[in-house]
Amino acid sequence: MRRKFLLLLETGLVLAGLCLGASAWKIHSALEQPLNITQEELLDVPKGTTPTRTFYRLEADGVIKDAFWLRVYWRFNLAGQPLHKGEYRMQPGMTVESLIDLWKRGEMVQYSLTLVEGWNFHQVRLALAKDEKLEQTLNGLSDSEVMDRLGHPGIFPEGRFFPDTYRFVRGMTDAELLKKAYDRLDEVLAKEWGQRAADVPYTEPYQALIMASLVEKETGVPQERGQIAGVFVRRMEMGMLLQTDPTVIYGLGDRYNGKLTRAHLKEPTPYNTYVIAGLPPTPIAMVGREAIHAALNPVAGNSLYFVARGDGSHVFSDDLDAHNNAVREFQLKRRADYRSSPAPVTAPEATNEPAPVPAASPDTAPEALPPVTPQEPVQPPAQEPTQEPTQEPAEEPAKEPAAAPAPEPDATAPQSPQ
Repeated sequence: MRRKFLLLLETGLVLAGLCLGASAWKIHSALEQPLNITQEELLDVPKGTTPTRTFYRLEADGVIKDAFWLRVYWRFNLAGQPLHKGEYRMQPGMTVESLIDLWKRGEMVQYSLTLVEGWNFHQVRLALAKDEKLEQTLNGLSDSEVMDRLGHPGIFPEGRFFPDTYRFVRGMTDAELLKKAYDRLDEVLAKEWGQRAADVPYTEPYQALIMASLVEKETGVPQERGQIAGVFVRRMEMGMLLQTDPTVIYGLGDRYNGKLTRAHLKEPTPYNTYVIAGLPPTPIAMVGREAIHAALNPVAGNSLYFVARGDGSHVFSDDLDAHNNAVREFQLKRRADYRSSPAPVTAPEATNEPAPVPAASPDTAPEALPPVTPQEPVQPPAQEPTQEPTQEPAEEPAKEPAAAPAPEPDATAPQSPQ
């Protein structure tokens, strides 16, 4: 009896070994099989999709065989491994094991979206809405509802996002990308605030952000940012009006048609710095790190005026007489190719180069900026995103921002500290 039991046990062990060996062989064969594709294809893994469902979907599409054995392999070897949502690049000749390695590394196809310095929030939302790779969750929401969705209720959105090229995977939402840009602005502003000059006239970072937006919109040549910031800061300290065109344009909202008139300069809005003293109530555009640095570290000097040469650069003047002479030379005798800023450069197109999803920044996130309640902020003009906003010269002899209204020939423009 004992011999029979031992014989049965031995037979069972042999059969079990054979089954395990056959299973191991089947799993090995399933892993080593090449994908049945003749050209590159993208495998889209939606949010919440399991490896099992993905294996069976690939089998139904004829890309792989033996989905059952691959399911067994995943369950016993990679049970705790998540399958990240996104797209995975499948190449001819790639094996199933290579594809699983992509899943394990989270090596999804990545795309990019560039938010450009000087854009207003309306332009940012247009760019997000046009990107088909992003999951759209903000369409139909007001700006305030968008900020609620981002977890920042009561915050006015203009200028609160950092212009940069953001990489993302298919399935990321527009809100997730926008939150990255918001957090990045907070991080950059906090760092620059900690390195500010000792005598800047701001009591909080938000004021510096507003000033940086004026500098951003006025700067055609990058190296002039500090000089332009210096003009604005000196005017503030002397009680002079800032008198900068972009604030007038922003205050006009969608009524701005590309031409700025003297009537516009006199029209009272919360943003018109020809009428209001000091800074406008909110930023008027997104700003880069360089504009923030310039606002917090303005270049010292005596200049109180500047006028565009027509090639994107400016002539800076210490007094009104010198400024009026520059206006006559560069504004009243404009050349045919006159520009107040350099010619626009086409914004980078979205790419889909594969790259591992970057890890989160190890830096400690700074505290959120203080909320602001602007005085009836005016919505910016509804215009398509462009590398830099178009600003045609005034109908009458154009004045340059941070300067008195341009004089008629042989006339002295009025200007007095407030």
